[in-house]
Amino acid sequence: MGTIRAIQYLRAAAALAVVIFHAAEKTGHHFAIGAAGVDVFFVISGFIMWIISDRRPLTPVKFITDRIRRIVPVYWFATAVMVAGALFGLFPNMVLTVEHVLASLFFVPARSPSSGEIWPVLVQGWTLNFEMLFYAVFAASLLLARNWRLPAIAGLFVALVTMGLVVPVENALSLTYTRPIILEFVAGMIVGELWLKGRVPGAAIGSSMIACSLGGFALIGCLHLPFDERTTGPLAVLLVLGVLSLEASGRVPMLEFPSLLGDASYSIYLWHTFAISIVAKAGSMLGIHPAISMALSILSGTLLGIAAYALVERPQLQRGRTPPPAVSVAGPATE
Repeated sequence: MGTIRAIQYLRAAAALAVVIFHAAEKTGHHFAIGAAGVDVFFVISGFIMWIISDRRPLTPVKFITDRIRRIVPVYWFATAVMVAGALFGLFPNMVLTVEHVLASLFFVPARSPSSGEIWPVLVQGWTLNFEMLFYAVFAASLLLARNWRLPAIAGLFVALVTMGLVVPVENALSLTYTRPIILEFVAGMIVGELWLKGRVPGAAIGSSMIACSLGGFALIGCLHLPFDERTTGPLAVLLVLGVLSLEASGRVPMLEFPSLLGDASYSIYLWHTFAISIVAKAGSMLGIHPAISMALSILSGTLLGIAAYALVERPQLQRGRTPPPAVSVAGPATE
């Protein structure tokens, strides 16, 4: 499948939003809405998986093998760096246990002994726990006739969310896999079906969707309103559908640097916090103005992610003979 430029650029924007969120957090600024980049990634993930399964025959084993090859080596490497840093005392507040490290490596939601939150060793890897659930369910759905796949996945995820609403749960596994955020994958699949059938809105309506989405995100961010997937999820769906309408109308040009950022978005997502933590701490120690420190943190986090993509992720993909991720989802969601 050829590159869907709008999705490529949206991946880049979502990754940068997460980078800015963490840079702001570390330098005393406020950009909490940047965390909604994850919602965009999840919608894109559902969209891309649906498109891929429609355009090339896949067995469940082939599908899950490709996903593991695409996600696991780079994530394990980044996690290993975190573990090594903790062992050498670089992260004094991190508490390591064998159980938590293993749960992190194998995408099992577990509470961090450092904070009590349901986070893996590499904190931003929490999104990959959701991705792996989606991939496992999607792989199983490939055993069904095409017309039954979307209803089956939607029914299961709606049932899980409903269970979470009506049955009190406390364990990490149940709390994770009953969150409404999993419905964003379903929404992405529905958008994918609209795309395949040529039923995305026209450019005018799509532009309005983009404006409404960005306006909603801006309103939440500027007014510091509380938010979660119940509000940011629908806004993310509007954004994805809107940019696809521009793609369908042929109004999305080829731009080299945003395309590179889209390719590198998974590595940017995994690695940016390493650079941000160092730069923000150095900025504080040296008395650098917080705004400058934030800008340097954003730049360093992005550049580290691009370097990791060029030096680690891309060579690994080429060794595995996996096609370049031209339309893949990166960050929390990858092709």
